[in-house]
Amino acid sequence: MHTGNIKSRAASSQNFGVVYKKTIGHYYVHTNGKVIPCALSNRLRKELIYPTADPNSLRPVVQAVREIEHVDPVAIGDEVRYIDAQDGSGLLVEVLPRRNRLARKTAVPMPGAHPFEQVIVANVDQVAPVFAAANPTTKWNMLDRYLAAIESLELSALIVITKLDLVTDEAGEGDADLLEMVAEYRRIGYPVLLTSAVTGEGLDELRQALQDRTTVLLGKSGVGKTALLNKLQPGLGLRVNEVSQATGKGRHTTTHLEMFPLDFGGAIVDTPGVREFGLWDVDEDDLALFFRDMRPYVGKCKFRLDCRHDDEPGCAIRNAVMAGAISPHRYQSFMKLKDETGFG
Repeated sequence: MHTGNIKSRAASSQNFGVVYKKTIGHYYVHTNGKVIPCALSNRLRKELIYPTADPNSLRPVVQAVREIEHVDPVAIGDEVRYIDAQDGSGLLVEVLPRRNRLARKTAVPMPGAHPFEQVIVANVDQVAPVFAAANPTTKWNMLDRYLAAIESLELSALIVITKLDLVTDEAGEGDADLLEMVAEYRRIGYPVLLTSAVTGEGLDELRQALQDRTTVLLGKSGVGKTALLNKLQPGLGLRVNEVSQATGKGRHTTTHLEMFPLDFGGAIVDTPGVREFGLWDVDEDDLALFFRDMRPYVGKCKFRLDCRHDDEPGCAIRNAVMAGAISPHRYQSFMKLKDETGFG
């Protein structure tokens, strides 16, 4: 985890830390070996509104203050400054600039309403989509959706496949279709780890990939995360699952999240409430840029950037699919995501 600056400041002032856990209205900050429960200052709930005219023609004076109604301004992983209340608690007064964030577009609750950005975790080192080799079957379209979102936020991805023992025969051979898909993602450039909590396969590689990094897990329940985490660190999967069950029952993913330190260095955050992953601030015309295998062909179509990559003549992406440079399933995932209203 990249908290070196925070730790040094915490050692001198005791007023800086990292948010490891949050529930509605409560935040728990790790600092200098302690956990400080904190409330949120009202100043963090307000948005300052500046003039919209030419900034050179007006002094940068705040024109109004608007309450932030929809978005929690603090996310898991945020580096924060707090005021010590001298009773073991604190008051959050500042969120330090984020290196990056994992965010999604919220669903629209009613016609006419507007979606907004929901920051799930801040200051992330990698995002790990987790899927089972079987029971349930791997949903490759969903993986492609996750990967497009991760690419759009300029984050690193680590694909983890669990329950490998369910598709491995007595000779040690894996399912041919699964191995073919794994080879495809590796060819594109994504690291893929094949793991089994039963046989222990891939656990050393997974431990090494997680070490000293802040990792966000994406994946639905039933894919084997609990068993896998218990193997990596005894009891960890049970602790994560307890929080995950509470999170999954809430209306919003961010109402109850927690970051779990790893004994061998680093930390993980599970996000079970992310059933859908709407891409935030992504224009339909730019979507192909977030498919690694399609990116080299963007702008090379007959109709350049106006090509929808559907049935237009001279489409470089469709030609690449026909030539075997882009797999048909990745192209289908792209078209399905592009055709969805607002990518929601």
